[in-house]
Amino acid sequence: MAFGQVAAAGAAAIFVGVPSMASADGAVSAATKTRARGIYGSRIAALASAAATGDFEAIAAEKNAFILFNSGAYAKDKTKLQAAVKGTNAIFAAIREGDKGKLKAAYDAYVKENEISALPALKTIEGQGYSSDFDFRRSTPAGTVYVR
Repeated sequence: MAFGQVAAAGAAAIFVGVPSMASADGAVSAATKTRARGIYGSRIAALASAAATGDFEAIAAEKNAFILFNSGAYAKDKTKLQAAVKGTNAIFAAIREGDKGKLKAAYDAYVKENEISALPALKTIEGQGYSSDFDFRRSTPAGTVYVR
């Protein structure tokens, strides 16, 4: 009996001594979707002039914005995710082909289908754009705070 108690106490000590392992829980909430739309959607919206002029390099430089927008905005909606990835692939296929007209059409379709828009650029006098350092608007043109 005493031996069993010692063994159980030793096993408990082993688990206490092991640091907890980090694990992502895959949490998807309205806030994380909004954050993806706000941050990466704004970066994609800022590419409108590059798409209109056929600036392939500018759009290729923001490849990660498309990837992160798709995976963040449509994290649990596989149908919309697949449609967004298909639109992204069309944009980058046009870049590989060097077709400016196809690029503009693919970009415009992607923006329309995914309802992408830039965050508004606020002036301090117009109001407060964020309320904490954890707000995604903090480092964007929409992130203003009025301080007296």
